[in-house]
Amino acid sequence: MFLFIVLLILHQPAEGDSSPITCYNDKGEAVDWYYLYKLPRQHGDPASGLRYLLMENGSEGWTEGKFNANSTEGAPGRTVGQLYDGQKNQEVAYILYNDQHPHLAPDLGNSGSSKGHTKGMVLLDKTQGFWLVHSTPKFPPQRETGQYSYPITGMKKGQSFLCVTYPLERFRTIGEQLLINQPDVYDCDVPPSLASAVPALHALCKHSMPAIHVFPHVKSMTNRSVILTSIGGTNFLNFAKGSSFNNDLYTSWVAPALQSHLLVRFWVCSTGVLPSNCSGPWKVLDIEVVNPGQTFNINASQDHSKWAVSTQAPGSGWGSGSRGSGGWVCVGDINRNVAEEKRGGGTVCQQNPVVWKAYRSSALQCQDCSGGTTCDVANING
Repeated sequence: MFLFIVLLILHQPAEGDSSPITCYNDKGEAVDWYYLYKLPRQHGDPASGLRYLLMENGSEGWTEGKFNANSTEGAPGRTVGQLYDGQKNQEVAYILYNDQHPHLAPDLGNSGSSKGHTKGMVLLDKTQGFWLVHSTPKFPPQRETGQYSYPITGMKKGQSFLCVTYPLERFRTIGEQLLINQPDVYDCDVPPSLASAVPALHALCKHSMPAIHVFPHVKSMTNRSVILTSIGGTNFLNFAKGSSFNNDLYTSWVAPALQSHLLVRFWVCSTGVLPSNCSGPWKVLDIEVVNPGQTFNINASQDHSKWAVSTQAPGSGWGSGSRGSGGWVCVGDINRNVAEEKRGGGTVCQQNPVVWKAYRSSALQCQDCSGGTTCDVANING
């Protein structure tokens, strides 16, 4: 009994301490990373537009979310909600960016095409934090609202989320990647105590994007890929492009870099959508129908999520030094269309057999390059 009491005391946080900033799952547990697929609204069931599937490190695939996307108890609510939590450490830095701001009226569309087609947030303290890449317009709300919420405008279509917990030092590089992306920042704060640790995030928050001469190794870059290692030791490969890249992210860069054919899911209800491309050694096919987690079929017009999956099955991992071994999944914030070739954006990729199987099995129908439909590149004549 005495030993139990001693251990209990040792595990109690000291007065004034606060929990570290991290990704949280539906159980309120800190996790290294998770993927979330917010399902589209089904006809006749308005609440269905708030349901989601969740997959975290250690899971065996998609599981049905225990809460709705607008709940403060679910994974997105617990994670993003740390921004508004008065009980948390107030000495935090955050950047909220979205090409469709929460405060824009519905009829104003996006905030303009001069900046990146990017959506996400970073939140960190002096120890660690998370980077959430997502596809939801008008999300999340500004900190001054004081509470987490999920927008009505994000209910109708499917949406994608990737949350990864990183140590503090990783946010120096993440900030530089975001500088290349040219995001539209609508709310932020980087206190003086953290500014020197994350100078690029500080520059973004001060809207000093044109003055990136203070980052000479970033200034002239049209694109850059970097390995970001999570706090739990998981490697993610981030691709970031700027407006001067002037090409399709997936065909011209991601597929050749991964040495893999790709199936890509993106928003197709826009002008100038790029068709499947079979012109090079690595084919990129547009996904037309998905069924994640054996839920229901989702047509491309119902889905605003943005992700890609390699056609090859998983092989050897990062330890072998081979990127072309298959098993890749990428979640990002940019579409395959002509206009977005000239806009910043990117994607975050991981080699993981469980995650790969969950996404690859979801792709039911793809546009091939001869007018037919298949997701099997072996049956496509490029």
